[in-house]
Amino acid sequence: MGTVGINFGPINSGQGFDVASTVTQILAAEQAVEDPWKTQLSNLQAQDTAFSKFGTDLSTLSTALQSLTDFSGIFASKQGSSSNTDVVTLTSASNVAVAGSHTIVVNHLAQTSSQYSDKITDARNTLSGSLKITINGQSQQLDVSGKTLSQLAASINGASMGVSASVVTDTTGSRLSLVSSTSGAAGQITLDASLTNDTTGTAIGFQQGMQGMDATLNVDGLDTTSASNTVSGLIPGVTFQILSVSSNPSNPVQVQITNDTSSIEQAMAGFVTAYNAVADDIKTQEGKDSSGNPEPLYGDPTVALIQNQLTQGLLSGVASGSIKSLTQIGISVDQSGHLSIDGGTLDSALNSTFADVQGFLQNTKSFGQNFASILNGLSSTSTSGAISLALKQNAAQEDTLNNNISDQEARIADDKSRLTDQLNTANQILQSLPDQLDEINQLYSAITGYNTGQ
Repeated sequence: MGTVGINFGPINSGQGFDVASTVTQILAAEQAVEDPWKTQLSNLQAQDTAFSKFGTDLSTLSTALQSLTDFSGIFASKQGSSSNTDVVTLTSASNVAVAGSHTIVVNHLAQTSSQYSDKITDARNTLSGSLKITINGQSQQLDVSGKTLSQLAASINGASMGVSASVVTDTTGSRLSLVSSTSGAAGQITLDASLTNDTTGTAIGFQQGMQGMDATLNVDGLDTTSASNTVSGLIPGVTFQILSVSSNPSNPVQVQITNDTSSIEQAMAGFVTAYNAVADDIKTQEGKDSSGNPEPLYGDPTVALIQNQLTQGLLSGVASGSIKSLTQIGISVDQSGHLSIDGGTLDSALNSTFADVQGFLQNTKSFGQNFASILNGLSSTSTSGAISLALKQNAAQEDTLNNNISDQEARIADDKSRLTDQLNTANQILQSLPDQLDEINQLYSAITGYNTGQ
């Protein structure tokens, strides 16, 4: 501990000294004890920032890879096209669909059964009688007495009779319209109606608007039917809409189901970009900052572990058919550790050996599965991940340093209070000396008769 000088002038000046400044000088040595702790704490916090950046970029890389290794992801996605969208349009192709070509001839569209009543000039007139509706062998009967057309429609809809009822009105009058809730032949409406207009006494009959019929079509040479014009299941995993009858049965619509290679290529490019971000993190930590100081993780073993694991991961994985390495799907690594992708090579591999490419990413012990395991072992989200463990180790050291600093600050605060009290007392004594000397002089004069003022 250094020496602290106190300047209070001549002993009889009464000048005293600056207590606050003196206390600060005395405590400076105690506060200097904290300096190495604070420096170490600052270094650890800088490491935390760098580790967090690694963690974020590794997580992004893991997500990018998962889009390629997910069994129900983009490799399972399919696209479809129709050679004549006026006849057939593709609605969806699920992961159940298999890439291939199909032929479709539409002979007849599906129709939904409908019935409509005779016109009633005044829709406010009430009706009497009953109405029995039968659909697919199921019958329900409704008492019509005292109801207008609108009230009857509301009662039919409220009774869930298998039809949708509405009132259609024009300049000549109003009709009750009934449309089956089931398309195709199974939804054919059969009516047993005995309705009378209470005002005119006229019987009200019903006419068939549309007969319920199934669509008839030929899919890949097989004659089949569909109750709806939205057809599912005839081609596994594919839903399509038939819009019109084929004008020339000898020229069927060609439906092509293909793998979604464009989305796969985009995902591959995303994986390469995400990998290169981690490679940039490694390169940054191996160098110096703009001031020439080493980066926070310079020489850190965790960075070396990440680099080694990723490098080994690029070479891992058993072959899948003809695909044995990343270079065969257009991905290569340069001297700086960055990946690049050749779109032409990837496109060719997907078009010629799609299943092998998929297996290289998704099979057990494949490149994709092995690399995913490596990323999990490095991550900041897994409790046993290298980044997570490094952050935990730093956190433990930071807690110790913060506790040391806190304890030292508490000691300094106690010393400051004690020293301030002691030095204030000493200062008061120094400041009171002139008065005490004056009293001694006066007492001496009184005793001796000697005038000390002369």
